[in-house]
Amino acid sequence: MANIKFGTDGWRAIVGEDFNPQNVEIVTNAIAKYVFDEFGLDKKILIGYDPRNMAKAFATQCADLFACAGFEIFLSDAVVPTPALAYGAKVYNACAIMFTASHNPPEYLGMKFIPDYAGPATSEITDKIVANLGKRAKPLGTGVVHVFDFKPKYFEHLKTLIDFEAIKKGTEAGINIIFDGLYSATIGYFDKFLDEYSIPYQSLHMEFDPNFGGGMPEPKPKYLKELIEKVKAHPSPEFTPPLNPPPQGGRKINYFGNMNLGEGVRAFAFNQAVGFANDGDGDRFGVINENGEWVSPNEIIAILLIYLKNNKKMQGPLVKTVGASLLLDKVAEKLGVEVVETAVGFKYVGEAMRKFNPIIGGEESGGLSIQGHIPEKDGILANLLILEAMSVKGKSLVELQEELYDFAGAKFYNELVNLKLETCEQVKTALEKAKNMQEVNGLKVIKTDLTDGVKLYLDDNSSWILIRPSGTEALLRIYFESDSVEKIKELKEFVSKQLN
Repeated sequence: MANIKFGTDGWRAIVGEDFNPQNVEIVTNAIAKYVFDEFGLDKKILIGYDPRNMAKAFATQCADLFACAGFEIFLSDAVVPTPALAYGAKVYNACAIMFTASHNPPEYLGMKFIPDYAGPATSEITDKIVANLGKRAKPLGTGVVHVFDFKPKYFEHLKTLIDFEAIKKGTEAGINIIFDGLYSATIGYFDKFLDEYSIPYQSLHMEFDPNFGGGMPEPKPKYLKELIEKVKAHPSPEFTPPLNPPPQGGRKINYFGNMNLGEGVRAFAFNQAVGFANDGDGDRFGVINENGEWVSPNEIIAILLIYLKNNKKMQGPLVKTVGASLLLDKVAEKLGVEVVETAVGFKYVGEAMRKFNPIIGGEESGGLSIQGHIPEKDGILANLLILEAMSVKGKSLVELQEELYDFAGAKFYNELVNLKLETCEQVKTALEKAKNMQEVNGLKVIKTDLTDGVKLYLDDNSSWILIRPSGTEALLRIYFESDSVEKIKELKEFVSKQLN
């Protein structure tokens, strides 16, 4: 059997190398046997794919193999985002398979198994599938493949979660939206929501491209340069009060301010725009504020936690990973919200969401979901929620960030460093060293958390370090957080010397 390795979110490999028809058949048969053993042939199978090279062809192969095993299959009629397919699993009480490699380079493709609870497969489920590699379910009849549209049910559901009329009023009051399709699966979803409500926006990269324009399908500053420049260069149309103009002598709009136009309508600075993007399959989000600055997922989750708790009156805890910012803990404490912390990876966040029904669950790498939705990250939902929060609160995104810092009483900086070692034995040694550290660059270690790797909390009460093994190679992922950039620089230098 060829080299097939499952990571935290399914199996991924390079198309034409390990990701080939033979291996897709092996993995498909392993999943089919798992589904049959657990549920029998009555469990429906949903299959979707993102814009990547050969994704549709492999999805079709997978559907045919499931049909040969006797299952009823619903194959997407077009490119579909992961969250839309996952929501289908919930609606139709089905299991789903998504052909995607998420934010990985264009040459990769993957198979992500989504159980009927509509979130990432747990380690227990993945272990059973891996144990089935090389096996197959016994054919028990002839199945059928339906070509299916997953969009209507997903659209219907998001309309219950998002106040699109509020967003429309926000754009009438001056919010300018720029959407970078980033050649991703959210084209035809995020933009179509806006179209349906006649919400104006500008856009770029609005066609599917398996090579993602020669870049990476990852909504981070390095790959959003055109969006950032477009936000910065947004024109300043002449001011026209949208509704209920203020009385004569009303105050002027500040650069980042807004003014009351009467009856709860506020006008935003008209020379500003806010940018949005998603990764290749639409489960991660990327947001650019009016200054052309990338807003970290930690800040987005914190802003939305405040909005959902105070404005939408949601009750419940916050679910975050051990790699997420202390900012979230401080905001949760101020709001009187309990914090549930998990290992890094949305499969752990999703599992906790199913157990604790939180207001919001999120991870530092750009994934979140909320109460009433699915326990799977949804970048479309995240971007729409930010627009709603801006519109309802009558504030620019920069103002929401400033409000966040004031509320938390602190601002934090984060950095992730990959430390390449020669052997897995060196990784184990480095983790033992980290576990035994009592002091880091003059700061005492006041707590050591072994939930996922080694996390060291330092006695300035604003700095921590998380050292995690890669799991697939001799590599350490080292997360740093502190309340100053200079501190992070010093911590990096110290830890690098200690662990090398």
